[in-house]
Amino acid sequence: MLPLAMLSGAFFYEFFQQLSFLTPGLIFSMLFITYCKLSFRDLKFSGLHIWLLMVQLIGCLVVYGGLVWFDPVVAEGGLICVLAPTATAAAVVTGMLGGSVACLAAYTLMSSLVVAVVSPLIFTLLGEHPDMSFWTSILYICRQVMPVLVLPFALALLLERVFPAVHRRLKKLQILSFYLWALGLTIVTGKTVYFIVHQENANVVEEWWMAALALVICIFQFGLGRRIGRRYGDAVSGGQGLGQKNTILAIWMAQVYLNPLSSIAPASYVLWQNIINSYQLWKTRN
Repeated sequence: MLPLAMLSGAFFYEFFQQLSFLTPGLIFSMLFITYCKLSFRDLKFSGLHIWLLMVQLIGCLVVYGGLVWFDPVVAEGGLICVLAPTATAAAVVTGMLGGSVACLAAYTLMSSLVVAVVSPLIFTLLGEHPDMSFWTSILYICRQVMPVLVLPFALALLLERVFPAVHRRLKKLQILSFYLWALGLTIVTGKTVYFIVHQENANVVEEWWMAALALVICIFQFGLGRRIGRRYGDAVSGGQGLGQKNTILAIWMAQVYLNPLSSIAPASYVLWQNIINSYQLWKTRN
């Protein structure tokens, strides 16, 4: 499904880029269905989550600060690859690799909510909206990011309390989030390719730098996450929590709030993280 989604978006980018307005709704629906699967009473947060979150928040600023002198667009691409929250599908891969699904599910929820709160401030400080004042820019971004990331959590909680039968039914339909993810990946790939094809004064070297940077960051995050997780007896959850990113959300945020060209970095990250996960699954089965 992954190569089909990306190839479809790439070959039919003229069509799929017109559907980019659906992306926030798809992200909302994916998160909502995923949160319906969680048993909030059983979620437990630990020191592992705090360490992973610190790497995610501090690391994105370190990457940006270390690269902005080299190329601001490349720096923004690196920042979004680190800042992006954990993928909703990460818990599934964690379970297949023998890690703690509950631990990873807790961190997926935590990272998504924290990014919803912190990202408006970070994007505003980067100054991609010079026509707005500081607080106006924060409020503008909050109005668009908060509903996408926070409301699915609140709605899932409300549904569990008010309509438990509906909640249980959605809990069994997790396959829907997979198909929504595939459609979302197709659309964001189409929009990225459309931007690359129609950009003026294209800088191919800059685009290759972002693809290479995404690979380095991906390997580093998986490795560091596993090292941190090993201290808490769960290397798999640590690696997946830090390494497997919600790339659809990352590409969307880059295209909307940063230089659109920076979305090439998270788009490349899609490929790298799935290669790493494929290798891990193959190694586990053998």
